[in-house]
Amino acid sequence: MSDTSSKQKVGFVSLGCPKALVDSERILTKLKLDGYDISSDYEGADVVVVNTCGFIDSAKQESMDAISEAVKENGKVIVTGCMGKGADAEAIKTKNPDVLSVSGPADYDSVLNAVHEYVPPSSQDGGQEAGEGKAHKPYDDILPPEGIKLTPQHYAYLKISEGCNHRCTFCIIPDMRGDLVSRPISDVVDEAKKLVESGTRELLVISQDTSAYGVDVKYKLDFVEGNALETRMQDLAVALGKLGVWVRLHYVYPYPHVDKVIPLMAEGQILPYLDIPFQHASPKILKLMKRPGNQEKDLERIKAWRAICPELTIRSTFVVGFPGETEEDFQMLLDWLEEAELDRVGCFKYSPVDGAKANDFPDHVPEDIQQQRWERFMEAQQAISARRLQRKVGQTLEVLIDEVDEEGAIGRSYADAPEIDGNVFINDIESVEALGLQPGDMVEVTIEHADEYDLWGALVYS
Repeated sequence: MSDTSSKQKVGFVSLGCPKALVDSERILTKLKLDGYDISSDYEGADVVVVNTCGFIDSAKQESMDAISEAVKENGKVIVTGCMGKGADAEAIKTKNPDVLSVSGPADYDSVLNAVHEYVPPSSQDGGQEAGEGKAHKPYDDILPPEGIKLTPQHYAYLKISEGCNHRCTFCIIPDMRGDLVSRPISDVVDEAKKLVESGTRELLVISQDTSAYGVDVKYKLDFVEGNALETRMQDLAVALGKLGVWVRLHYVYPYPHVDKVIPLMAEGQILPYLDIPFQHASPKILKLMKRPGNQEKDLERIKAWRAICPELTIRSTFVVGFPGETEEDFQMLLDWLEEAELDRVGCFKYSPVDGAKANDFPDHVPEDIQQQRWERFMEAQQAISARRLQRKVGQTLEVLIDEVDEEGAIGRSYADAPEIDGNVFINDIESVEALGLQPGDMVEVTIEHADEYDLWGALVYS
């Protein structure tokens, strides 16, 4: 057995959204296959990789701070991710000239080549030298089939595509990640099966535009266990629904064909949960944003969905203070929100992003007005959320346990995605200990109390 202490170690800092997290997992898996160990701190690392986020200015600043810290604490730093292209890449090099390499999002080869160049793998590990292009799998026996995951074992993000065909005026993601590129449906389902076999209880389907899955390949036919499936969201949902775990759809644009997945939710094949980024309700603002969708049709569609699947939970995100937004536009958004009664909502104040077309729009909304509108929006949504959660008091829900602490356990219902939605608190440490609950366990909980975001309940003993 080789001396593991002689292996080269890579430190890793992952920032940004779940899609970037998946990129980090893939890079780490490839590094592990090439014979590297992963260091938990700067001091023990031979090189540090920073996977950046460049979505908004605050995220960019967080990324720049992380790069500077890594340079100061370690010295050998490789940068990748959404800030690794264009003007942001130049800014990184200007502020941190000692950075070894800068590459864009999902550019795994550039990261691996840079690591190989500056910290060659130990020869005894049979490491693949940069540029050799040889198949190298000496660690297949110790790496799990699903690769390295940065999420807890019981849930995992499943990225089905890269890039986006939309050209929203406040966003530069297509500039960073390119146009839509869908993964073969057989590859996605195969990855999902490996995750489930490893203990994953919840699959979170992510992309830039999940509804558009397969558009770029004209919904190409593929074979999954001998069955012909089209590369499209509905067929993928059916295939994943057969795996016996929670399947949660994120980043779903409200296209008409989304109607076809609602019956799957009503039948229990996938979770009755949709993450739809509506962004606004004023036709004028939506047009300025170049967002798809129509606010009136969206309301009709939401009502139709709930008629088919009353348990449906809808979460969304909105932007207030977009250039040109008047009080009338904002009031239209509040009125729409009241009628839509969405379950989970996030709201952001408009923030210019370098390279976004909206930067050049006239009539930017002053910061104090943005703040006032954000506060009014959140107050309105809190009342809606509290009202909808109150209806769950008395219900018994299936809950996936995320954490066990000194007070009891914390979990989530079908209506709650990890880290962005609410929790279900079980404040009964004696019952939790008696049942030996651990993260990843599924339990029945009768809801006894609710506030604007979370639920509290008691375990149901079978």
